[in-house]
Amino acid sequence: MFSVKEFRTIFAAHVLSVLGSFFAEVSLAVLVFRQTGSAPLTALVFALGFLPYALSGVLLSGIADRYPARRVLVGCDLLSAVCVSLMVIPATPLTLLFVLRFAISVISPLFTGTRAASLADILRGDLYVLGRSLVRIVSQSAQIIGYGLGGLALVWLSPRTALCVTVGTFLGSALLLRLGTRDRPARHSRDGAVMRESIASAGHLLGEPRIRALLLMWWVPPMFFAVAEGVAAPFAQAAEVGSAGFGLLLAAMPAGTAVSEVLAGALLEPAVRDRIAVPLAAVSLLPMAAFAIHPPMPIAVALLLLTGLCAAYTLGMDQWFVQAVPEDMRGRAMSLLGAGLMTLQGIGMAIGGAVVALVPPYALICAAGMAGTVSVLSVLRSVRRTQDRAVAPTNAGPQPGFP
Repeated sequence: MFSVKEFRTIFAAHVLSVLGSFFAEVSLAVLVFRQTGSAPLTALVFALGFLPYALSGVLLSGIADRYPARRVLVGCDLLSAVCVSLMVIPATPLTLLFVLRFAISVISPLFTGTRAASLADILRGDLYVLGRSLVRIVSQSAQIIGYGLGGLALVWLSPRTALCVTVGTFLGSALLLRLGTRDRPARHSRDGAVMRESIASAGHLLGEPRIRALLLMWWVPPMFFAVAEGVAAPFAQAAEVGSAGFGLLLAAMPAGTAVSEVLAGALLEPAVRDRIAVPLAAVSLLPMAAFAIHPPMPIAVALLLLTGLCAAYTLGMDQWFVQAVPEDMRGRAMSLLGAGLMTLQGIGMAIGGAVVALVPPYALICAAGMAGTVSVLSVLRSVRRTQDRAVAPTNAGPQPGFP
């Protein structure tokens, strides 16, 4: 993968932008809390990282295929840099801070969808699967490192000064993408309103049984995973393990995910990754169901780590999805995938936060594991039933078979 120059550039830009995004989230949350002293308003900073995804993924996804990918990616980075720059200004009112946070979240799914579609142009066959996996590993690792570095930096820097770092990361990412990637033409050219086309494309993609089944396979498990993350704080409080235990609970699942993708990518052949994808997805939520025993803290962390280790099924899904989606709709499909993924995770966290006031945290995690397993098994039946409807793209090269 790293022998491909364009991938090296995209990977470096991804590292910059994702670290900057987490850094900005921590800095903005601290800034809002210092100004207002309000926990709900501070929580809204994080909620706005999820809520706009559905809006953007449905209404703006057409941009990803209508314009050249490099132009879209650089434009998204520059717009994000402008938004964060406005946050840095001391006179910026609180309401505008939330509007700017919302705007960055609207831009994000368009950027990630366009980048994901570009990887399929740059990397062929199994290299695409490994490249996508590496991008996810960086995102999972950044979830831990980015929040940690952001919190550490705020010991010495003011929140607005720390936000300047994020401006630099977005500008650095834009510069890398502008100078280090090819100016490929748009996947399709069409006149008319972008929003209307985006909505029609979303309807078309969801109307295709194979694509709909694979989208649900991407979306459903993380929605239930997010319930555990959403109730990590009350679980840690009930276990009397403090902030350190809370941090371990939050880190366990991303750490397991990163390890599983590294091992599956390095040790398993493409055909093997295909064969294990469905079984791994089927059992991925069962460790959460084991919270029925009200586990002590070390076992709870181990169970969430085990849940993350099942995430190797996503390597098989990457190949199936790029096979099923027409090439000229790849950008819109990837934007819709990312939008649904983030939106449903946000819903899962919100449901967990609301219901945990009524039931113990361990019981809620157990219920999410059991309900999620039933839901995933239903989705997997659709994935198998639509297996013969997959169509390989003409430029993807030889592809491994389906399970």
